[in-house]
Amino acid sequence: MDDLCVLIGRNDIGKSTFLEALDIFFNEGKGCIKIDKEDINKKCVEAGNEDIEIEVEFTDLPDKLIIDATNETSLREEFLLTLEGTLKILKRYPSAGKEKVFIKAHHPANKECRDLLLKKISDLRKILDDQKIECPDRTKSAEIRKAIWGNQSILQLEESEIEIAKIDSKNVWEQLKGYMPLYTLFQSDRKNTDSDDEVQDPMRIAVKEILSETSIQRELSNIAEIVKGRLETVAERTLAKLNELNPDIAKSLDPNIPDPANLKWADVFKGVSISGDDDIPINKRGSGVKRLVLISFFRAEAERRQAESNLPNIIYAIEEPETSQHPDHQRGLTDALIALSKTRNTQVILTTHSPEIVKRLKFEDIVLVTNNQTEKISRVQRSELPYPSLNEVNFAAFGEATHEYHNELYGYIEAEGRLSDYKNGRPLRKYMKIRKNGSTEHQEIPLTEYIRHQIHHPENTHNAPFTPQELCESIQAMRLFIKGL
Repeated sequence: MDDLCVLIGRNDIGKSTFLEALDIFFNEGKGCIKIDKEDINKKCVEAGNEDIEIEVEFTDLPDKLIIDATNETSLREEFLLTLEGTLKILKRYPSAGKEKVFIKAHHPANKECRDLLLKKISDLRKILDDQKIECPDRTKSAEIRKAIWGNQSILQLEESEIEIAKIDSKNVWEQLKGYMPLYTLFQSDRKNTDSDDEVQDPMRIAVKEILSETSIQRELSNIAEIVKGRLETVAERTLAKLNELNPDIAKSLDPNIPDPANLKWADVFKGVSISGDDDIPINKRGSGVKRLVLISFFRAEAERRQAESNLPNIIYAIEEPETSQHPDHQRGLTDALIALSKTRNTQVILTTHSPEIVKRLKFEDIVLVTNNQTEKISRVQRSELPYPSLNEVNFAAFGEATHEYHNELYGYIEAEGRLSDYKNGRPLRKYMKIRKNGSTEHQEIPLTEYIRHQIHHPENTHNAPFTPQELCESIQAMRLFIKGL
């Protein structure tokens, strides 16, 4: 997926589902969307399959990473990549319940050396002893796995699912999550509450991004260590006094302190909100104003991310950004999001029903979502016209029949010298033409030419206006003719 990806298609075709699935994948139910049993595909349920699956494939991968909390390794050395060199992560939710996390990779299937990522270091050492394998460093799981795999003449690599969120391999997923981008979803649906997510989310994502900065992470870890040290001191003093009273109750008191990386620092700032003049919450303003705040946020983010370095990876997913906006604001927002997508470590995914937005995009930014079961999601390809036409995209995606697209099709047929062929044999209708001297002339012409005359000569009021249905009919007729050329 490119840094700017715009999903287009008709209503209820699955565009929002795509964004919501990513929210569930990245934010694990702590974002906008919670998974439930109603999300299970009804046809799959009838076939006896009640699992929900979300699969995401990554291409921008770290060269080195730590997956055992001991030493550096790489995804390639651990056989955790596909044949194409990508990282493919599958999350499976049996009956919409707790997630199970897998990596789908070209992985050893030989029974002598498979499932090594699921084994504790003691089990790995036993394999070394049983198979009499030399390993220079038996203190690091990654080095032991490398030695075991290197000892096999045939690894039998094949497409496998490796569950990475159980036993010792839980560290694998916890470590990989540290490389995942921040993902934030802005939805078009309104909420009538004081914490209207549509407005508050810009502040919340700002909090998440700020807290993910390396320097701040170090400071938070220092704070956590200071608190941990003081709590241990409290526990030691308490134990000393307890032993004075009854030494048989306990020989130690250990405070259960979460790892600093797992502390929910963002919850400290969950009350962050925006107020305008006279302390009036922005969510009390009109929907158009609320969206203007969102537009301004994206514009500011684009400028900031262009100027700064060492920024965390982030994905902005925006559902129907055109909602409640004047066309001028739609164009301004689109330009801001395009600029934002060009900044470092940034990806923007949109869904839209707005032809205004589509017309400001590059052809390669657009993905068409249809109900075609063989190719539900596809890049927009050349269709009737032999060049990229955003008018054609809007017609295919939204049924947007415009004067501009009609002119484009007519102009192409005319430029190809096939206008006479197109008109030949088509039903005719009466048209009153106005001559240059002001007199009128009765003509009989095909529907397409009737519409073209009315588009180019609105001053002629002698003829009944064409209907939207007739405009669509004429466009379809020209598309079919061009397809047959």
